[in-house]
Amino acid sequence: MKLALHWKILIGLFLGVLWALVSSSLGWSSFTMDWIAPFGTIFISLLKLIAVPLVLFSIISGVAGLGDPSSLGRLGLKTLGMYFLTTVFAISLGLILVNLVAPGKLIDEEARIDNRLNYELWAAEQGLPTADAENFLNDPNYASQVASLDQALVKEAANAEVASKMEIAEATKNSGPLQFLIDLVPNNIFNSLSDNGSMLKVIFFALFFGIALLFIPKDRGEPVVKLVDSIMEVFLKMVDLIMQAAPFFVFALLAGTVSKMAGDDVSKVLEIFKGLSWYSLTVFVGLALMVAVVYPLVMKFLVKSVSYTGFFKAISPAQTLAFSTSSSAATLPVTMECVEDNLGVDKKITSFVLPIGATVNMDGTSLYQAVAVVFLAQMHLIDLSLGLQLTIVLTATLASIGSAAVPSAGLVMLIIVLQAVGLNPAWIGIILPVDRILDMCRTVVNVTGDATVSSVIAAGEKLIHFDKDRETDDTFEPDVN
Repeated sequence: MKLALHWKILIGLFLGVLWALVSSSLGWSSFTMDWIAPFGTIFISLLKLIAVPLVLFSIISGVAGLGDPSSLGRLGLKTLGMYFLTTVFAISLGLILVNLVAPGKLIDEEARIDNRLNYELWAAEQGLPTADAENFLNDPNYASQVASLDQALVKEAANAEVASKMEIAEATKNSGPLQFLIDLVPNNIFNSLSDNGSMLKVIFFALFFGIALLFIPKDRGEPVVKLVDSIMEVFLKMVDLIMQAAPFFVFALLAGTVSKMAGDDVSKVLEIFKGLSWYSLTVFVGLALMVAVVYPLVMKFLVKSVSYTGFFKAISPAQTLAFSTSSSAATLPVTMECVEDNLGVDKKITSFVLPIGATVNMDGTSLYQAVAVVFLAQMHLIDLSLGLQLTIVLTATLASIGSAAVPSAGLVMLIIVLQAVGLNPAWIGIILPVDRILDMCRTVVNVTGDATVSSVIAAGEKLIHFDKDRETDDTFEPDVN
């Protein structure tokens, strides 16, 4: 019996983690990092190599294939509207969970008081009022603790990784109100193609190019459309070739990721999660609810032809790859194949909706940001009002659109959300140790959300043809020849 691709990838993932733990316990982490991990880096590079040109040509092909410019406007509004709704829902779910579980309140009370005093010292230094208008610094009971906490601010500021992300966030925050429009329009498409953070510019150019094709005589535009379609087929074949080796690449990727965390001491991995266990669990439960409950319910009511098990069988290769790479953009070529070949969504929809989704739809990232902000507030004895939590919804929604579809980009946007509610952006250093693993989980949500939205839009346009007979096929996956 032929083993399905997603099972092979899962086996590679499991063996990668197992190898990392064994090699760490035997003191072989340096060998793993030097001789195995590089293949994981090569894998992500290969996928990113394909992702940007595939976005370019697939959107041009999709827009040109619509035939009618008015269809583009309707499809664009539907796409952005659906992505906006799922993002707002994800943030709201995150806020409900973090308020119910209250992971920050499960930390030792004395530590939370120290954190609170530390926060007030920082707020006073920045000339900011406290987020909840409370003031512990004036309480004589804590006078002896105040002096000793000055050093904590210095230590927080010294974290180089935090500082670099704060610089990026500060530049984003200080830009003008129409900066997003400036950033949307490229002045050199070739520079944008070579820049990881310029996916929106590539999408703009592709849309502009495709729209222009609709307004020129068909006999002149047809050769260009055929050329674009042919180039896109080549890139999709490149995906097929890369995916033949995906199980090995995933093994190398996970072996490197876990080895980097553990070093030569396996207990480090456990210690990292132990301190942030309730926070990690809250984020994980929220992400799991999105994947296992919310999206399938949307599919059940709006895309009635696709069953619960059929949906997951169809997109499981993309989900496992998303978990391995932590990048929606790197996973995009496989997501497109899964949605087209397995869910039966028309190419006109996938080539337009999915590339946009990989850039602007960050449901998992948004949910994580909501949980992270409230958790950090709770562990600093800060009670965020309903108004401030609504600010989180708005800011996280806008920030998710600006998040690049690459690993840990959400951390930069988290800084902006923290600043929006008057909290110390350096606190991202607290959750950095578990960010990589949670990033892998939230990328699965992002990719599943993209597949769901594209299926819903295709159903509305009557451009989905799901083959129920394939659900019983164990090799239910994109063809890899």
